[in-house]
Amino acid sequence: MNTTSLEGALASWRGGFLGEAVCYSVQQMEIARSRIRSLQYHPARLFSFLDSQDYYAVKKRYLDWMASRRLQMGGFDFFHGWSGECFETLVEARLLGVPSVMDVPTWHRNKGAVKSTETLKERRARVADRGWRDWRKKLTVTRQQNLAEYDLADVLLMPSVKSAETFLTAGVDEKKLHYVGRGVDVERYRPGGPPEKFRVGFVGALIKRKGVHVLLEAWKKAGLKNAELVLVGNLHEEMKPYLEKFGTDDVRLAGVTNRVQDELRACVAFAFPSECEGFAKATLEAAACGLPLIATRESGDAVVDGETGLVIQPNDVEGLAAALVHAASHRDEMAEMGRMARKMVEERFTWDHYRARLLQGYAKAKRQVRVV
Repeated sequence: MNTTSLEGALASWRGGFLGEAVCYSVQQMEIARSRIRSLQYHPARLFSFLDSQDYYAVKKRYLDWMASRRLQMGGFDFFHGWSGECFETLVEARLLGVPSVMDVPTWHRNKGAVKSTETLKERRARVADRGWRDWRKKLTVTRQQNLAEYDLADVLLMPSVKSAETFLTAGVDEKKLHYVGRGVDVERYRPGGPPEKFRVGFVGALIKRKGVHVLLEAWKKAGLKNAELVLVGNLHEEMKPYLEKFGTDDVRLAGVTNRVQDELRACVAFAFPSECEGFAKATLEAAACGLPLIATRESGDAVVDGETGLVIQPNDVEGLAAALVHAASHRDEMAEMGRMARKMVEERFTWDHYRARLLQGYAKAKRQVRVV
């Protein structure tokens, strides 16, 4: 389980009503092992020879199949699944009249655009992929299956306001949406002493979707003195040309680390110019460390313009460069925003807050369950 799904399971466990958690593996000590069905050694591992994307798709389909069979056996009164890996289980839940919620980790599959159920491009691809010749293409969950999941679940759990907006744009009834946000460990992520050097951090996969190429170009354009940009995360191949073009001596690649909090505490501000996120956990971790955010609204709900940081537009090099210059020349102002960011996290985005919102979503689903 990832952190968010584990916290969801803990909410059920501590509430005294967790029937069974079906997952690939789990590293925790609180939930009784008798309540966890681990698929760590599963038949899908026979497909491990596939590339990572296809193998992951096989695992998700196997997880869905197993969960649907468990639900079919009876003894369960509620289902909580994740988008992209619970279509069959949601069908079974609807047939049985079992209330269901589905976690949506990011935006609506249409990504804020208005699309028909099947586009011309998708129709041509479906016809071209008939038969066994392109069997791997059939492994990945299609957009149509995602849309069916949205319809089948009684309540959709929204990670952020921006995510909810993409569902409203797609025509999903607002009554079906329930905001859960995200959480962060405020004990692990705590403010440190402000460094003398103006150091800006980024945490996450070093990819274009997260705007790292924009950050590199903006950093070079800003031309800040006695400053450093620290990139924490796995460097993807697509980013190497941008590093060669815009990388400078004051850009440090920190790689992947288990001590993210240490890197954050050594920073003055946190930059996250992503163009599409559900709710980037790194923004909450940075806020919990008392860092002001220079981020897009698309990154999640941690950045509030003029309060917890500066809101920038995605793919806006000039705007990001201007924000970096402003942050470097107004450190007292930014430090106050960092204090407000920490306060906001303590008041709204701890894991206790997340679990409470989740249980409210469960109650909402039970009130509006639909039966076939």
